[in-house]
This record gives sequence, C-alpha cells and structure tokens, in this order.
Amino acid sequence: MSFKRILIAVDESTFAAHAANTGLELARQLGAEVAFVTVVDPAVAQTATDSGVSPDRWLAMAQTDARNLLRAFCERAAATPPALEFLETGKPAASIVVAARNWPADLIVIGTHGRGTVGNLLLGSVAQGVLQNAHCPVMVIRAPKQT
Repeated sequence: MSFKRILIAVDESTFAAHAANTGLELARQLGAEVAFVTVVDPAVAQTATDSGVSPDRWLAMAQTDARNLLRAFCERAAATPPALEFLETGKPAASIVVAARNWPADLIVIGTHGRGTVGNLLLGSVAQGVLQNAHCPVMVIRAPKQT
C-alpha cells in the first residue's frame, strides 16, 4: 500500500506534537502530501458558562485558537506542496474520520497519551474512535516516556 496523502490530527497537547513530527517525517520519506486536522467540540462550549464566558464567545475563541494551531503546524511542516488545514466542528473522532474521508487521506496519524492499561484508557477515546471508524489505516503514536 502506498501512502500519498497523510492526515495528521492535532491539538495543543504534547503527544499530538510528537505524532505530528512522526507523521511529517513519514510524509517526507514517502513524498506524500500532508494535511492537518483539528476539531472544536461545541459541546465543550456549554460548560464554558461556568467560567462566565457565553457558549458563542467560547466557540469563537476556540475556533480562533484552532486556526492559529493549524497555521503553526503548517509552518512547521514547511512542505512542498504546502500542508493543508482542516478545521472541523463536532465530536473529535467522528470529525477526524469525516475529514479523512472527504480529503481523501490514505493514512491518518494521531497521537495518544498511552496511559492506563485497558480499553480506551490505553489509547484515549479519540484515537479509539478514529481506529474503529476510519476508512483507511490509522497510525497511533504513543507519547514518548518521560524520564
């Protein structure tokens, strides 16, 4: 199987950054196109009222932060052709899968915290959801162990 389009799922976590580095290196080795996807979950906005921020305002701020995050990853990629950006709104796992299908990606790269010992505690619920529903192979990158 040849991977010509690699979709890298990112957020602000260190394990997502580690997965992005791995995905970018793989893309360079294969000469593959790269796209980054991040997801803003509007359900989280409903909990923002506890902080005194309206859900609409929180969502707008989250989307701005997500755009900045994508831009930073794309600049870091320094790919030719330039990396694409997909900002999705919805449930993270489902939104990543839809973005991968719509692009269409040949491979999804996603990070995981790698904590726990059973079920989705080992992979994380987003990585687990992507693995279960993706139309293409998924490479799950575990965060490096801290020493």
